[in-house]
Amino acid sequence: MFSRVVRPSLASARSFSTSKQNNVKVAVAGASGGIGQPLSLLLKQSPLVTELSLYDIVHTPGVAADLSHIETPAKVKGFNGPENLKKAFEGAEVIIIPAGVPRKPGMTRDDLFNTNASIVQTLAEAAAESAPKALIGIISNPVNSTVPIAAEVLKKAGKYDPKRLFGVSTLDVVRANTFVAELKGLNPLEVKVPVIGGHSGVTIIPLISQATPSVTFPPDQLKALTERIQEAGTEVVKAKAGAGSATLSMAYAGARFAISLIRALKGEQNIIECAYVESNLTEAKYFSTPLLLGKNGLEKNLGLGKLSDFEQDLLKKAIPELKKNIQKGEDFVNKK
Repeated sequence: MFSRVVRPSLASARSFSTSKQNNVKVAVAGASGGIGQPLSLLLKQSPLVTELSLYDIVHTPGVAADLSHIETPAKVKGFNGPENLKKAFEGAEVIIIPAGVPRKPGMTRDDLFNTNASIVQTLAEAAAESAPKALIGIISNPVNSTVPIAAEVLKKAGKYDPKRLFGVSTLDVVRANTFVAELKGLNPLEVKVPVIGGHSGVTIIPLISQATPSVTFPPDQLKALTERIQEAGTEVVKAKAGAGSATLSMAYAGARFAISLIRALKGEQNIIECAYVESNLTEAKYFSTPLLLGKNGLEKNLGLGKLSDFEQDLLKKAIPELKKNIQKGEDFVNKK
């Protein structure tokens, strides 16, 4: 399945037809933060973006002014504060949401829940009003819960389209590609590992058996590799020793996913990314799998593929945790 993937690298977007670049407005919510700034920088480099609308609570005009000096076509505008949120989203075709507090040593993604849940709820409410047709990519952790929060908010507003809401789990794919390439001495740009499930701990299920090119590992090494992919975020948090979480790699992954959405939106064929979406493939209401993207967002869910026995076991461990995370997100909105 993954042999057909066109990996939408940040550089390759430059070669895409200029005739298809018109009027693509991308909004980044949380643009002044540790992920938001480098994410906005990467999007500013893409000729597919004609307008970049940056929103945050503070410092956004400064970030926008800084980026506006870069010699690429995208026009950059910065919006500060809740009173300007709806204006920031107006007319956006793609909204990427990295807003929220970062993890610190000893914190789990679940520890971030209450703060980030409220932020995502507010942003989803604004999107429902100002850009109801936008393709929305949520980076704010815990993604397993924040995507259901956004979905419930959009449902209440009568604006929910499951084909247009995505949890950005691209970083898990990026890490899997990188770690497999390191172990096998391969070029990471040529390695493609689908990652399914969710976006935290045991819910992250790298499908090494479906990797392209085909690779195999002895059981102990496969277990260690899988656990490293699952806990790679914690690896970065510890390495930064209190100074932050995975911001730069997440910005890269978020930009990659955003550019994939834009390319599909503008009619490019065969754009495939893994993302966390509403799904009926497992007992979990939301689940990440490889997706074929199109002009209206999710065009076709490509499913789980054939899992190895090891991967089947990972799936069994992931489902109860995913269901709990999803319920927590839904309850946050519906019990208010």
